[in-house]
Amino acid sequence: MSQQAAAVETLFLHADGDSYRVVALRDGERVFHGTLECKETHAGPRPGKFRTKTGSSEEPRDPQEFVDIARAATRIRISQQTSTEGRQELQELLDGYQLSAKVVRTCRYCANDGAYSPITEETAIKTDREHICPDCAREELERELAYKGQFTSQAQERLEDLLLEVQDLDRIVDLLSGELDPDLTKFDTISATVDDVDPVQTADLGLHPQLQPMLESRFDELLPVQSLSVRNGLFDGDDQLVVSATATGKTLIGELAGIDRALTGEGTMLFLVPLVALANQKHEDFRDRYGDLGLDVTIRVGASRINDDGTRFDPGADVIVGTYEGIDHALRTGKDLGDIGTVVIDEVHTLKEPERGHRLDGLISRLKYYCEERADTRSTYSGAQWLYLSATVGNPEWLAKRLGATLIEFEERPVPIERHVTFADEREKLRLEDKLVKRAFDQKSSKGYRGQTIIFTNSRRRCHSISRKLGYDSAPYHAGLDYKKRKQVEGKFLDQELSAVVTTAALAAGVDFPASQVIFDSLAMGIEWLSVQEFSQMLGRAGRPDYHDKGTVYMLIEPDCTYHNSMEMTEDEVAFKLLKGEMEDVRNVYDQAAAVEETLANITVAGESAKRLNDRMLGEIDTQRAVGKLLEWEFIDGLQPTQMGRAVTRHFLSPDDAFRLLDAIRNGLSPYEIVAEQELADEEL
Repeated sequence: MSQQAAAVETLFLHADGDSYRVVALRDGERVFHGTLECKETHAGPRPGKFRTKTGSSEEPRDPQEFVDIARAATRIRISQQTSTEGRQELQELLDGYQLSAKVVRTCRYCANDGAYSPITEETAIKTDREHICPDCAREELERELAYKGQFTSQAQERLEDLLLEVQDLDRIVDLLSGELDPDLTKFDTISATVDDVDPVQTADLGLHPQLQPMLESRFDELLPVQSLSVRNGLFDGDDQLVVSATATGKTLIGELAGIDRALTGEGTMLFLVPLVALANQKHEDFRDRYGDLGLDVTIRVGASRINDDGTRFDPGADVIVGTYEGIDHALRTGKDLGDIGTVVIDEVHTLKEPERGHRLDGLISRLKYYCEERADTRSTYSGAQWLYLSATVGNPEWLAKRLGATLIEFEERPVPIERHVTFADEREKLRLEDKLVKRAFDQKSSKGYRGQTIIFTNSRRRCHSISRKLGYDSAPYHAGLDYKKRKQVEGKFLDQELSAVVTTAALAAGVDFPASQVIFDSLAMGIEWLSVQEFSQMLGRAGRPDYHDKGTVYMLIEPDCTYHNSMEMTEDEVAFKLLKGEMEDVRNVYDQAAAVEETLANITVAGESAKRLNDRMLGEIDTQRAVGKLLEWEFIDGLQPTQMGRAVTRHFLSPDDAFRLLDAIRNGLSPYEIVAEQELADEEL
């Protein structure tokens, strides 16, 4: 025992019921620990029983050995958590041997486990009306996380960082139980930024006599990104890639150029968007805004390929609003699109999407070919100006160069956006969404508008489920609703009759709803996780400068959750990837199916010039190999599509889809059975 006494540097004493825990340390490591019971003598308290512990067993020792250890110790510390009577008894005992001790604040959890952990105001973690050390607090948090479900390391690190920041374990546990403590849920704030750009005065634009006064009645000056575009050749016919945050005024750039050229007889404005919902909204906006100028506005969407009787679409109109697929179908089937003066491609970052990117890439190449061929045969037509619009592009310089466009990049964000993260299971999410929607709608901005919410989820069915369970008036909004119903929802939201809309991807791409708050019920769209670009685009819907003082984004994360067996990451892993990740580049790598599909479409449109169309696409295509496959499959004869090839390309079929349909027809399956086979095949992808 004398050797142990000589090895002691710090002796720590802590109340443990009617006895005291004794911990001896050297260089921060425990030498031994045991228990001490005091006895009362005529000289005051003295050691009564002294036992050392090894594992779960205790060994009696001579009480005098405690005195030897105390005398050998460099310092003696008494836990502050020991009662006043206990501290007094220990002090009197030590005084009897002319030993001094200092009372320190320590972790009770450690002391009960035979360890010494002094804590300070900076390190103490509050829990259950006492304070413990950070290590014990982490262990308690880990136990709570294990009870709640499997959390990834990133989610656990986030919660541990919050624990050390607020120094309150109970608040973190409450957060796991669905409490919306804004100080804890807040991940960061994307600050509002102002880019100092001298505005262009609308009176100085010199536009067509019909357009100029109308514009002056709406604005005295252009917004910064619009001013940059004008100063960099917008009205000189220069092609431009405009990259700027949501609600900074990109759309008007396309409108100004396209409407002015249409009025001056320089060709039709073709305004292209990825979704039918967007096309319907733009068609109505343009018709209402420019119909009084004598301009005809028409629309062509993907449904045109199913039932096209020639009366729904007017290629001679002054303004054509279309979806990518609708206009591409017109090209693939040889429709006359007239003299196109301006092509505006909204949401051009769609180029990076695995499923739709190659089709937009091919559409741009085919449409440029159409304009070039028309210019070669019509002396009065000089071709089109191309304007590409996006809120989010990871590599704008590269993309602008490949598109042959001047980059107009504007990084101003009109209002700040707070981003919040909390954890909840599917059922708990509904309660939180209701609470958040009510809280926002019950408040008004300094501009007098109620807070309204967009809730993004991953399926149409859940859109309806969430909407039904919200206490305030709300509505589902997705591509499965008919046009009339979507317009009703849009109108009610704009009139502030709805507290929220619950949607899938339909709103993400730019339908103009002035929401103050965005809630992510899911970080998936269908069976795919969101990309950083998609996430940024969607959260950018929160906060509009003319309506709100700030935007608010809530991510409701279900730990260890996936929505399809093909998903390799869980929702909490994806959450922090999205929050911390960099915007993905718009780059295209085409597999054989995509290369063959676009080559067939280019051959259908351009015949022997198809290689030229392939060569200028962003994604590289081995034309010789693709042509070889098309010949092998009898989709082309020479460099002309066969009847089968025309059917495949006009219905946007991949080779696998085409062969599956052919096999089903040859096997005598009914139309319903063929659709079922296709649905099953899609689910297996």
